[in-house]
Amino acid sequence: MGNKGFTLIELLIVMSIIAILATIAQPSFKQAVVKAREAVLKEDLFVFRDVIDKYYSDKGKYPPTFDDLAKEGYIRGIPKDPFTNSTESWQIIYSGSEAEGEEKGIYDVHSGSDLIALDGTPYNEW
Repeated sequence: MGNKGFTLIELLIVMSIIAILATIAQPSFKQAVVKAREAVLKEDLFVFRDVIDKYYSDKGKYPPTFDDLAKEGYIRGIPKDPFTNSTESWQIIYSGSEAEGEEKGIYDVHSGSDLIALDGTPYNEW
């Protein structure tokens, strides 16, 4: 009569409810992580392109390497691509051609990831 506590049935019901709620929340969590990485990628690309444009307006030519941007103080360091987790995987688009006598420099940059974004476009086309 004086026993206090939960029955096995009550514990099973509570555990079942917790499992159902966790199952419902898991896809939202995974999508939130991808959205956060996409936001970081957009910001990194914006900063890269802004820094490249500033370098071009100051020097009259595009930077030959990312290291030149860091050495000149335009950027503190090369950020990691949030999807490849590497600083070496950025796809670099160079300007000019050496055949025309122009100095080759970084004109644009894209992600090195071959994954598809939530909006259906590849990250390496952003």
